[in-house]
Amino acid sequence: MSYGLGDINMAEPTKNKFGVPIGSDQGILMPKLKFRFRVSMLSGFGGDQTTREFTQNVMNVTRPKVNYEEVPIDSYNSKVYVQGKHTWDPITVVLRDDISNSVARIVGAQNSRQLNHLEQTAPIAGEDYKFNMLVESLDGSSADATEVWFLEGCFITNTDYSDADYATNEPVTVSLTIRFDNAIHEQGTSSVVAGILAQGNPFTNTAPGPAGSTGA
Repeated sequence: MSYGLGDINMAEPTKNKFGVPIGSDQGILMPKLKFRFRVSMLSGFGGDQTTREFTQNVMNVTRPKVNYEEVPIDSYNSKVYVQGKHTWDPITVVLRDDISNSVARIVGAQNSRQLNHLEQTAPIAGEDYKFNMLVESLDGSSADATEVWFLEGCFITNTDYSDADYATNEPVTVSLTIRFDNAIHEQGTSSVVAGILAQGNPFTNTAPGPAGSTGA
């Protein structure tokens, strides 16, 4: 059997012909792509440091993972399970260590907030060193997010400044392991996240500015 252009419905997107048949909803949905993301450090990271360069130098990030404890309940001949406490796993952020030392300066400032290595003094409360951050998925057509992870109560548990090697031309990296207290997962820039961002500019740690402002 042969087909011609007259047999093709020009108004129907080609992708609608493929995918698993599910009634009239057959088709392939556009997936989120791993390389379309943005990491922003919010209030508290590095003190008064500008964090725009941090965002520009991110290479990769792990997305949040949550685990729930199982609580067994024994009753007569059976055993059932209910949900116990939950734990968020730490995430990892890998950055390029730029030649202007922007990343080294910002990360160093945050490490100094967590422990003053010169004076060997530590902060007295979490609010003195913890920070918040965003991990966003982007659609590739604008700066708007299609998905947002808001992580609160964050602090660095490990800083790896990698190594130097005469035998490679790969960039030097800085890898951060970050523990956080809680995560809020939203689709798009929700009212919850919008309210958080209204409290200050994620790139400058300054007071709120006009919508879309990224600071000087």
